Amino acid sequence: MSRIGKKPILIPSGVTVDLKPDTLKIKGPKGELNLPLHPKIKLIMQNSELSVDISDKQSKQEKALWGLFRSLINNMVTGVTSGFAKSLEVNGVGYKAAVSGKKMVLNLGYSHPIELAVPSGLEAKVEKNIITLTGADKQAVGQFAAVVRGLRPPEPYKGKGIKYADEIIRRKAGKVVKAVGGGK
Repeated sequence: MSRIGKKPILIPSGVTVDLKPDTLKIKGPKGELNLPLHPKIKLIMQNSELSVDISDKQSKQEKALWGLFRSLINNMVTGVTSGFAKSLEVNGVGYKAAVSGKKMVLNLGYSHPIELAVPSGLEAKVEKNIITLTGADKQAVGQFAAVVRGLRPPEPYKGKGIKYADEIIRRKAGKVVKAVGGGK
Protein backbone atom coordinates (compact mmCIF):
# COMPACT_ATOMS: atom_id res chain seq x y z
CA MET A 1 0.00 0.00 0.00
CA SER A 2 1.13 3.52 -0.74
CA ARG A 3 1.59 5.46 2.50
CA ILE A 4 1.06 8.77 0.73
CA GLY A 5 -1.68 7.61 -1.64
CA LYS A 6 -4.05 6.28 1.02
CA LYS A 7 -4.25 9.60 2.92
CA PRO A 8 -7.41 11.58 2.07
CA ILE A 9 -7.11 15.16 0.82
CA LEU A 10 -9.14 17.68 2.83
CA ILE A 11 -10.91 20.23 0.63
CA PRO A 12 -11.19 23.56 2.51
CA SER A 13 -14.22 25.82 2.22
CA GLY A 14 -14.01 28.20 -0.73
CA VAL A 15 -12.44 25.55 -2.97
CA THR A 16 -14.56 23.86 -5.64
CA VAL A 17 -13.66 20.51 -7.18
CA ASP A 18 -15.00 19.61 -10.63
CA LEU A 19 -14.40 15.91 -11.27
CA LYS A 20 -14.72 14.55 -14.81
CA PRO A 21 -13.65 11.06 -16.01
CA ASP A 22 -10.40 12.27 -17.58
CA THR A 23 -9.66 15.64 -15.88
CA LEU A 24 -9.79 17.25 -12.45
CA LYS A 25 -10.42 20.99 -12.11
CA ILE A 26 -9.81 22.74 -8.79
CA LYS A 27 -10.83 26.37 -8.32
CA GLY A 28 -10.06 28.57 -5.33
CA PRO A 29 -9.30 32.15 -4.30
CA LYS A 30 -5.78 32.12 -5.86
CA GLY A 31 -6.79 30.68 -9.23
CA GLU A 32 -7.86 27.60 -11.13
CA LEU A 33 -5.77 24.51 -11.92
CA ASN A 34 -6.42 21.50 -14.18
CA LEU A 35 -4.93 18.02 -14.04
CA PRO A 36 -5.34 15.32 -16.71
CA LEU A 37 -5.97 12.00 -14.94
CA HIS A 38 -4.32 8.67 -15.70
CA PRO A 39 -6.83 5.95 -16.70
CA LYS A 40 -5.77 3.68 -13.81
CA ILE A 41 -6.48 6.36 -11.17
CA LYS A 42 -9.91 6.62 -9.49
CA LEU A 43 -11.00 9.65 -7.47
CA ILE A 44 -13.72 9.39 -4.82
CA MET A 45 -15.34 12.54 -3.41
CA GLN A 46 -17.01 12.17 0.02
CA ASN A 47 -18.20 15.24 1.96
CA SER A 48 -15.18 17.55 1.92
CA GLU A 49 -12.58 14.82 1.37
CA LEU A 50 -11.09 13.60 -1.88
CA SER A 51 -9.57 10.11 -1.94
CA VAL A 52 -7.30 8.64 -4.59
CA ASP A 53 -7.52 4.91 -5.37
CA ILE A 54 -6.17 2.34 -7.84
CA SER A 55 -7.55 -0.99 -9.03
CA ASP A 56 -4.48 -3.25 -8.66
CA LYS A 57 -2.79 -2.69 -5.30
CA GLN A 58 -0.03 -5.23 -6.14
CA SER A 59 1.25 -3.44 -9.27
CA LYS A 60 4.38 -1.39 -8.59
CA GLN A 61 3.57 1.09 -11.37
CA GLU A 62 0.04 1.69 -10.11
CA LYS A 63 1.26 2.17 -6.52
CA ALA A 64 3.70 4.81 -7.82
CA LEU A 65 0.87 6.55 -9.71
CA TRP A 66 -1.27 6.40 -6.55
CA GLY A 67 1.20 8.41 -4.47
CA LEU A 68 2.08 10.71 -7.34
CA PHE A 69 -1.49 11.74 -8.10
CA ARG A 70 -2.31 12.19 -4.41
CA SER A 71 0.68 14.56 -4.09
CA LEU A 72 -0.20 16.44 -7.30
CA ILE A 73 -3.81 16.95 -6.19
CA ASN A 74 -2.75 18.01 -2.69
CA ASN A 75 -0.34 20.57 -4.23
CA MET A 76 -3.19 21.87 -6.41
CA VAL A 77 -5.43 22.37 -3.34
CA THR A 78 -2.60 24.11 -1.47
CA GLY A 79 -1.82 26.27 -4.50
CA VAL A 80 -5.36 27.58 -5.00
CA THR A 81 -5.75 28.34 -1.27
CA SER A 82 -2.39 29.77 -0.15
CA GLY A 83 -0.13 29.61 -3.24
CA PHE A 84 3.58 28.85 -3.59
CA ALA A 85 6.61 31.16 -3.53
CA LYS A 86 10.30 30.92 -4.39
CA SER A 87 12.92 33.53 -3.50
CA LEU A 88 16.11 34.10 -5.47
CA GLU A 89 19.10 36.26 -4.51
CA VAL A 90 21.12 38.22 -7.07
CA ASN A 91 24.75 38.61 -5.91
CA GLY A 92 27.51 40.44 -7.76
CA VAL A 93 28.78 43.93 -8.51
CA GLY A 94 26.51 45.52 -11.12
CA TYR A 95 24.07 42.59 -11.16
CA LYS A 96 20.50 43.93 -11.10
CA ALA A 97 16.96 42.71 -11.56
CA ALA A 98 13.81 44.71 -12.32
CA VAL A 99 10.21 43.87 -13.18
CA SER A 100 8.15 46.03 -15.52
CA GLY A 101 4.67 44.69 -16.23
CA LYS A 102 4.94 41.04 -17.31
CA LYS A 103 8.68 41.31 -18.16
CA MET A 104 11.70 40.75 -15.97
CA VAL A 105 14.89 42.56 -16.97
CA LEU A 106 18.15 41.14 -15.61
CA ASN A 107 21.62 42.72 -15.87
CA LEU A 108 24.00 39.86 -15.08
CA GLY A 109 27.38 41.01 -16.34
CA TYR A 110 26.74 40.17 -19.98
CA SER A 111 27.05 42.79 -22.73
CA HIS A 112 23.26 43.05 -22.94
CA PRO A 113 20.34 42.97 -20.49
CA ILE A 114 18.29 39.75 -20.48
CA GLU A 115 14.52 40.12 -20.83
CA LEU A 116 12.27 37.29 -19.63
CA ALA A 117 8.51 37.14 -20.00
CA VAL A 118 6.90 36.13 -16.71
CA PRO A 119 4.59 33.15 -17.44
CA SER A 120 0.85 33.64 -17.03
CA GLY A 121 -0.37 32.68 -13.58
CA LEU A 122 2.88 33.78 -11.94
CA GLU A 123 3.82 37.05 -10.31
CA ALA A 124 7.35 38.41 -9.87
CA LYS A 125 8.52 41.08 -7.41
CA VAL A 126 11.99 42.52 -6.88
CA GLU A 127 13.12 44.18 -3.64
CA LYS A 128 16.79 45.22 -3.58
CA ASN A 129 18.56 42.02 -4.68
CA ILE A 130 15.76 39.52 -3.85
CA ILE A 131 13.47 38.20 -6.61
CA THR A 132 10.22 36.66 -5.28
CA LEU A 133 8.16 34.46 -7.61
CA THR A 134 4.62 33.52 -6.53
CA GLY A 135 1.81 31.53 -8.10
CA ALA A 136 -0.76 28.78 -7.59
CA ASP A 137 1.01 26.11 -9.67
CA LYS A 138 3.97 24.63 -7.74
CA GLN A 139 5.56 23.16 -10.85
CA ALA A 140 5.36 26.44 -12.80
CA VAL A 141 6.86 28.47 -9.92
CA GLY A 142 9.75 26.03 -9.49
CA GLN A 143 10.39 25.76 -13.23
CA PHE A 144 10.52 29.54 -13.77
CA ALA A 145 12.79 29.93 -10.70
CA ALA A 146 15.13 27.31 -12.21
CA VAL A 147 15.14 29.15 -15.57
CA VAL A 148 16.03 32.46 -13.87
CA ARG A 149 18.76 30.79 -11.76
CA GLY A 150 20.15 29.07 -14.87
CA LEU A 151 20.88 32.42 -16.55
CA ARG A 152 23.83 32.99 -14.18
CA PRO A 153 24.32 30.15 -11.67
CA PRO A 154 26.41 31.05 -8.61
CA GLU A 155 30.12 30.48 -9.02
CA PRO A 156 32.09 28.86 -6.17
CA TYR A 157 34.95 31.39 -5.82
CA LYS A 158 33.20 34.70 -5.09
CA GLY A 159 29.58 33.51 -4.95
CA LYS A 160 28.49 35.81 -7.78
CA GLY A 161 25.32 34.88 -9.66
CA ILE A 162 21.70 34.02 -8.92
CA LYS A 163 20.98 31.55 -6.13
CA TYR A 164 17.93 30.39 -4.20
CA ALA A 165 17.51 32.35 -0.95
CA ASP A 166 17.93 29.21 1.18
CA GLU A 167 20.75 27.73 -0.96
CA ILE A 168 24.23 27.46 0.52
CA ILE A 169 27.13 27.90 -1.91
CA ARG A 170 30.18 25.82 -1.06
CA ARG A 171 33.10 28.17 -1.56
CA LYS A 172 36.47 27.14 -2.97
CA ALA A 173 39.83 28.60 -2.03
CA GLY A 174 41.48 30.63 -4.76
CA LYS A 175 44.99 30.17 -6.13
CA VAL A 176 47.73 30.35 -3.50
CA VAL A 177 50.74 32.24 -4.81
CA LYS A 178 54.16 31.44 -3.27
CA ALA A 179 56.11 34.42 -2.00
CA VAL A 180 59.32 35.25 -3.91
CA GLY A 181 62.35 33.76 -2.18
CA GLY A 182 60.19 31.62 0.07
CA GLY A 183 61.46 28.36 -1.50
CA LYS A 184 64.47 26.32 -0.30
